[in-house]
Amino acid sequence: MRLPATLRLAAALVPATLTVVANPVFDWPQHDRTRPLPPIIDPGSASTPDRAGRAPSDAVVLFDGSSLDGWVAADGSPPRWVIRDGALECVRGGGYVRSLRAFGDCQVHLEWAAPTPPRGSSQGRGNSGVFLMGQYEVQILDSHDNETYADGQAGAVYGQHPPLVNAARPAGEWQSYDIIFTRPRFDAEGRVVSPARMTVFHNGVLVQHEVALVGPTGWLQRQPYRPHADKLPLSLQDHGNPVRFRNIWVRELGADARRAEMVFSRATLDRLRGTFRFEDGLTVSIARPGDLLEATFGFPGRGMTFPLHAESRDRFYIRSFDGEIDFRTGPDGTAESVVLRVSGEARTGRRQP
Repeated sequence: MRLPATLRLAAALVPATLTVVANPVFDWPQHDRTRPLPPIIDPGSASTPDRAGRAPSDAVVLFDGSSLDGWVAADGSPPRWVIRDGALECVRGGGYVRSLRAFGDCQVHLEWAAPTPPRGSSQGRGNSGVFLMGQYEVQILDSHDNETYADGQAGAVYGQHPPLVNAARPAGEWQSYDIIFTRPRFDAEGRVVSPARMTVFHNGVLVQHEVALVGPTGWLQRQPYRPHADKLPLSLQDHGNPVRFRNIWVRELGADARRAEMVFSRATLDRLRGTFRFEDGLTVSIARPGDLLEATFGFPGRGMTFPLHAESRDRFYIRSFDGEIDFRTGPDGTAESVVLRVSGEARTGRRQP
């Protein structure tokens, strides 16, 4: 007998029994022909001085020279950076820009060029940065024939780890970063289980080898870790220099690659708040306690709250069970109804006054 959707949703909220996962190395006999093969991808192509390369087929392309659709300002408003000759260029006073897409464990590729002719010295010359999860920075700087402090030059994990070598090219030439990032893990009480780690190649040269970060990076301060979401946007720094970027792509890794997640402004999320009622009496209340939405499911005599993760502006999902919420919005972006999907069954809830 098929359970009613409300009962199946209630059953989905019951915590699952903890299971121990075996070491995958020993899950299969050596050379077992039935072991699943890795997926086949197109690896893309390398860049040249005059032309950006092509991203791998399984990558999320954040900038290919044609559009800023995947980017917003730090506050979620339209970005003020410009596209010039196929490159994304920082505009003085434009502020940081961030990706709409959020990432956890990932491989990041980006190419950048310091302005030419070089102007200034030390940290005042060709300065920018790429921030994983918006808070763990790999420094961008014109470090060719430009002395500065060791943990602030190109390829440094800013303020923490100097690069193993200075692999910088002259200003104006395209340079590449390839970053392997493992996000920090926190337990239920917010304690660090494992720190963030980075491996960085600068122009194909290893400059950071699986270094552990002591917390978010910063200028003249070492901040402690604070618990945060498993996925957060990537951001680029405005440090007042017209640094250019091209060919930015990300490959999500491991469990973090299972489903896309995006981060929208609070103003956008606020239009989705409200209480929605279904024909059988179930209510779903949508709130925004911080930068993310959460849904409280109301059953007779009980209610449970879950964070919502955005797959698009209108579709959000719940990681804890097989649930999705689609928002049906009016012309001004305000949610008028929701479609709740649990185990593939869809039902509609209407906004309550």
